Amino acid sequence: MRNRYLLAADLPLLALAAFGAFVLRFDWFFLGARPEFFAYVAAAVLVKPVTLYAGGIYARYWQYATTGDMLALLLSVSASSVAMAIVVSLFLAVGVVDFFSRSVVVIDWLLTLVVIAGVRLAVKLQNDLHVRAGVPPSSRNVIVVGAGNTGMVVVREIHRNRRLEKHVIGFLDDDGDKVGKQIYGLPVLGRLADLAAIVTARRCDEIIIAMPSAPGATVREVADRCRQLGLRSLTMPGVYEMLNGQVSVSALREVDIADLLRRTPARTRERAHHYVRGRRVLVTGAGGSIGSELCRQIAYLEPQQLILLGHGENSLFDLSQDLGDQAPALDHRVAVADIRDERRIRQIFQHYRPDVVFHAAAHKHVGLMEQNREEALSNNILGTDRVVSAAVEAGTQRFVLVSTDKAVRPVGVMGASKRLAEEIVRQAAARTGRAFVVVRFGNVLGSRGSVVPIFKRQIQRGGPVTVTDPAMRRFFMTIPEAVHLMLEAGGLGRGGELYVLKMGEPVAIVDLARDLIQLSGYSLDDIPIVFTGARPGEKMTEQLWEEGAALNDTDHPDVLRVTEPPMTIDDAAVVMERIVSAVARGDDLAVDMLFRPWLNAATGPGTVLPFPVDVRQQAILGE
Repeated sequence: MRNRYLLAADLPLLALAAFGAFVLRFDWFFLGARPEFFAYVAAAVLVKPVTLYAGGIYARYWQYATTGDMLALLLSVSASSVAMAIVVSLFLAVGVVDFFSRSVVVIDWLLTLVVIAGVRLAVKLQNDLHVRAGVPPSSRNVIVVGAGNTGMVVVREIHRNRRLEKHVIGFLDDDGDKVGKQIYGLPVLGRLADLAAIVTARRCDEIIIAMPSAPGATVREVADRCRQLGLRSLTMPGVYEMLNGQVSVSALREVDIADLLRRTPARTRERAHHYVRGRRVLVTGAGGSIGSELCRQIAYLEPQQLILLGHGENSLFDLSQDLGDQAPALDHRVAVADIRDERRIRQIFQHYRPDVVFHAAAHKHVGLMEQNREEALSNNILGTDRVVSAAVEAGTQRFVLVSTDKAVRPVGVMGASKRLAEEIVRQAAARTGRAFVVVRFGNVLGSRGSVVPIFKRQIQRGGPVTVTDPAMRRFFMTIPEAVHLMLEAGGLGRGGELYVLKMGEPVAIVDLARDLIQLSGYSLDDIPIVFTGARPGEKMTEQLWEEGAALNDTDHPDVLRVTEPPMTIDDAAVVMERIVSAVARGDDLAVDMLFRPWLNAATGPGTVLPFPVDVRQQAILGE
């Protein structure tokens, strides 16, 4: 309903409220004895609409009224009564009336609030009934699991958007206080354990899991029951995937493997906001999976400027466009460069002089790096050294290296190169006294080239799904969650610390494959799993810290401080110099020798070395 029609309805109602106030105060026989009545009614019809208009009451869509709208209505009606009290005082001052009962104004305020709010509530009620009555015949009956804020947002959006062709019949929630109650006009039908019985009794066609903060075990339980009942299940992304605060029915999607591995969220971004807000922040590898998510989350932490540094112009262009849409007020710049180009990197750092640097640029694929060792070494080690040196020269006060569990007891060049990159950062902290820290974590779901996208492509082709070994296990975390915790950890250090994100229990790769096959609607008979054997540079299980390392809790429950014996500065400098020379010469044998201390330490059951031990021994004897 348009507000001009509401104004037309308000005018007689305002006069009626004033009349009612006099009736309640003086009874029905006041007209002949109360000459102030007509002056008061005339003033009410003139003054109150002006006050209500000034309060924005005629600039709202009352079909979608909220508690905020009703609060504004209360304040505006109260202001109109204050205005009427002032008018009455003026009437008495100039002699328009000789006497006026103050209780009339109070009673008029109450009646005005009732009639004005009543009209608007009627408008909203009519709209709600119209929306619910207009459910298309083809709509699917839906039960929402989770009767919290997110569940109510989902229900409200479904009611407003008929094109979704969904009809919500109720909620499920394990909160006993909610069961049997009405929320947003819908019943809480029971607990999760009652799902099968309620679905049968209510003829439900679809389940929506609206619990973004629920752990993966809960999501898995609901998804498994839906699969057994032949129901389609949709879910909202996890809380880390919605860090920008956007909750909308458009975010609904099929249950994914990330939902099954979801962890209970820990804390907010208070610490990250403290050291990022108002500062110049540079992210290397900004176009990659981790780097791009870092930029998206940093954008909401209100930096003074965000510099996207990367080598792939297409991914940087796409990220820049996304940031422009999501955070139009953000001042962000794009710097295309190779981190191994010492002159270019120094030039970028001198131009922008970043206060905070996140170094996410790295070659990460174990198998490819075994075949291209020079690239792994020059990018992960020399590139890190150049970025760290440029940051020190530019006065950067906080530097965070993104590292990996492959750096612990490495058996391949990629892991060994990341271990030396960690030492470069920690030793820079020792030399400068600045907050240069390392954050180490395991695999992230959905990153480029990770196991999940590979499995999905194999399933789409009809299988088989290839798994290296039934005993192979890995730590997993979603990209948004890993980045969120990395930002938190980056604010903990004072210099040289190694932080490790708590990754939970390692997951068997074969179990991951089974879950993906089932989530895709197939069985193991449809899509077989084939074991291919471990490849060079791979371990059966990963570790997040060295054996014998000291572990300490931090202010964040999901971040540990790890103390490992570092190399000496001289050792790192010597290794760096020799690696530079070996890479420049293309001397693979020398490179193998340089990494012998790390690779030898990792030998043992379940280890696949990238080259035989006797070859390295012969090379050493030959030297």
